Amino acid sequence: MYLIVGLGNPEKKYETTFHNMGFLAVGEAASKLDVKFKKKECEASVAEAFVGGEKVLLARPMTYMNASGRAVKQLMAKYKVDPLHLLVVYDDYDLPKGKIRIRSCGSAGTHNGMRSIIGEIGTSEFPRIRIGIRDPEVAVPIIQYVLSEIRKDDYPIFAAACDAAAEASIAFARGESIENVMNEYNKN
Repeated sequence: MYLIVGLGNPEKKYETTFHNMGFLAVGEAASKLDVKFKKKECEASVAEAFVGGEKVLLARPMTYMNASGRAVKQLMAKYKVDPLHLLVVYDDYDLPKGKIRIRSCGSAGTHNGMRSIIGEIGTSEFPRIRIGIRDPEVAVPIIQYVLSEIRKDDYPIFAAACDAAAEASIAFARGESIENVMNEYNKN
């Protein structure tokens, strides 16, 4: 069983903001797997798929970013998901826009959603995919920036990043080692 969580904020007004990269990427993975987010459970919107015979749960916490850990903890407990089978996809201000970086574990950095997850589940030993959002041409405070709309000119950049993150998520759910997924998708 795999749990792939995309971080974001549930209200429509946040749909196309930088802080919703995780929601967008996991939505793209659901699309590629031909499943829909139909169920609400454990404070999350979820879609179920099977990849290579293995159940995969795609989730978007409905708790808002800073409390994402509550939903993740509940889903992990309900489905008995090992942290090594948890994959979290989220935006990262420390990476240039459109870059993705996959890691097998690590700190939360400056990301409050990741802080919440690590705090709730009690470990940072789980894989994650970070989607870079930083634009050196924009000089506003981080909190204002992450909640701002993606510029239309940048849609193709972020669509490609979300597509790559979705592909990497599916490869992970197929049982590829995180090292192989990192080698394949950390190229750009």
